[in-house]
Amino acid sequence: MRYLPKSQLERERMLAEIGAASIDSLFEVIPAAHRLTRDLDVPRQQAESEIIDYFQAAGAKNATDYASFLGAGAYRHYRPVIIDSLVQRGEFLTSYTPYQAEITQGTLQAIFEFQTMIAELTGMDVANASMYDGSTGAAEAITMAVRVTGRQKSVVAATVHPEYREVMATYARHQGLPSAVVGYDATTGRIDLAALEAAVTQETAAVLVQSPNFFGVIEDIPAIAAIAHAQGALLIVSIAEAVSLGVVRPPVEADIVSLEAQSFGVALSYGGPFCGVLACKEQYLRQMPGRLVGQTVDGNGYRGFCLTLSTREQHIRREKATSNICTNQALVALMATIFLSVYGKEGVRELAEHNLAKADYAAKTLAAQPGAKLLFTGSPRFHEFVLQTDESPALWNQRLLDNKIVGGIELSRWYPELPNATLWCATEVITRAHIDTAAKTLAAAPVEA
Repeated sequence: MRYLPKSQLERERMLAEIGAASIDSLFEVIPAAHRLTRDLDVPRQQAESEIIDYFQAAGAKNATDYASFLGAGAYRHYRPVIIDSLVQRGEFLTSYTPYQAEITQGTLQAIFEFQTMIAELTGMDVANASMYDGSTGAAEAITMAVRVTGRQKSVVAATVHPEYREVMATYARHQGLPSAVVGYDATTGRIDLAALEAAVTQETAAVLVQSPNFFGVIEDIPAIAAIAHAQGALLIVSIAEAVSLGVVRPPVEADIVSLEAQSFGVALSYGGPFCGVLACKEQYLRQMPGRLVGQTVDGNGYRGFCLTLSTREQHIRREKATSNICTNQALVALMATIFLSVYGKEGVRELAEHNLAKADYAAKTLAAQPGAKLLFTGSPRFHEFVLQTDESPALWNQRLLDNKIVGGIELSRWYPELPNATLWCATEVITRAHIDTAAKTLAAAPVEA
């Protein structure tokens, strides 16, 4: 009776109440050909101890002891244990949405603190209560710019995360919003400013770039802003690596900032859920999708929090809603809030500096190996870099796997003009020993007969 709370007597009373003689008679309306008359083909029932043994054995197959140089929008950082201890409290874990301010002050305050921290980090006036992830945030930023400007076209840098661009293309295709892609300078890895200036016109609603971009290169945001604003377009800056804001100057020239906050204490979890954010200048506030929590006072003059803006189609906005995104990542945003509270301003900066130093050592060490060279050396970068090798990445990556190391991501799948080029990432969890082992493995190319 542990999982079937209704007793046989209770089931008989229920059947009698609805006028059915038995469970079988209850389903007689379903044709016999579509009724299952045998037992389900599932394994026998197991004791709790057997189930635990099964999952422990299955979990042991996971490669948890591999060092990974993967990045590209999903970053492995250390997560303080206090994060899970707090977010798994019932008050946070089971809360759905803070409509009733009188009973959700804790959730509302956490969201308010999250918004405040994000606004400070990005240099924007206001930030929303979070989006689904960085890709939907970037797409929503474009549709927001379309509403603000009354224009339809957008210009997107080729160095924006390719999967972000796929999401944006889906949004644009079904809303009839044309978009142009601008290439990058082969030497610097930055957006081609001359091509950008030619692409942006008085019909352009938004220019969207990523910084650090997909190659790990930091874009010249002031120069890009000048080109966009000269034609009356809004500048959107997408940030896939939130930790970079510990040392990289925030894009204060932007009109809208789209941020993926996964690096702030959110586990990779095989790709999600993550935590997207939109922040913007105050004059564009009412076109921001999602929701916003504000601080106020109650009837007795005490500080309180409430939903200040929630321009959703489920509410009074209806067809005037700014987005069909109907919720936010409140629990995941809480992880980021706890992370930022634990690290503080100095801690986030020190973490970013640690990442910067690791990547610099990794880039120099790997590029020093025979047949390897760094690309896009003419620009500053954060903790990702592009390495090109004479040998196919498929060959040396297998050698790395044999040494329990996952190498960089091959870029030719998105950038065919970059053969044998891979994107590497070195965060604080990568050790010097990992980097040195990777370098030796790269150098150990098989000798041709």
